[in-house]
Amino acid sequence: MFRINVGSFKVGNRVISTGVPKGFPDLFGFRRSDGKAIFLEVKTPKGRLRKEQKTFKEALSKQNVVYGVVRNLEDARKIILRT
Repeated sequence: MFRINVGSFKVGNRVISTGVPKGFPDLFGFRRSDGKAIFLEVKTPKGRLRKEQKTFKEALSKQNVVYGVVRNLEDARKIILRT
């Protein structure tokens, strides 16, 4: 799994973009067993998806990938291991 820095930040007077679209999940990787791409959105126990995250989720649901919203390590484990 790889952590994806989403958004932009300021360096002096310049704004630097991370290069990924708004809504891109926080974690990305590949499942070793079958090579499927995995996208995980990490949220606090009460956290909700923003509009851009919902749009990204809908787009990914049409692809042959693993996607899930996780609130703890056990959530991530279950999503990664499901078929």
